[in-house]
Amino acid sequence: METINYQKLSKNEIELSLFSCFDRYQEVTKCWRKENEEWVLRDISFTEQWGSDEYEYLVDCLKNTIETGGTVLGALKNKTLVGFASLENHFFGSTKEYLQLSSIHISYDNRGKGIGKTLFDLICKRAKKMGAKKLYISAHSSQETQAFYKAMGCVEAKEYNESLVVKEPYDCQLEYNLFC
Repeated sequence: METINYQKLSKNEIELSLFSCFDRYQEVTKCWRKENEEWVLRDISFTEQWGSDEYEYLVDCLKNTIETGGTVLGALKNKTLVGFASLENHFFGSTKEYLQLSSIHISYDNRGKGIGKTLFDLICKRAKKMGAKKLYISAHSSQETQAFYKAMGCVEAKEYNESLVVKEPYDCQLEYNLFC
């Protein structure tokens, strides 16, 4: 079994080449939608496959996360990126208790091996150190993505961050209590 090394990534490490072997592929068949205040699972099918434009945008976003005091963690197997997560450094909510988990992705061939859970746990520890009480996640609405967050203990957010809702109206707005 190959060892996964988890580490904080620096701004200089976040280059397009870091993602050269990363496969952000997902075959989606069902998505959650909120209809009349109830969550329903709908047959919504599409394939998500990131290309060079998405990776270029990602590099810019992750560098910005670090520049603004946030954290980017990488999961590396033989020095190849197989997963990453990012935590922003902007508190929000009526009592300023939320920090946003802005991304967590595992390369297609490495899913189901506990890498996402480990990254999630490491981000939670970092958010606690930064003084957050809750993580906020604007998460893909696919059945598989929502199953992951539910398994982590996430629930629907008590307070929605409207700027994130506007940016991704089909995302599910979730939170995770860091002190439960």
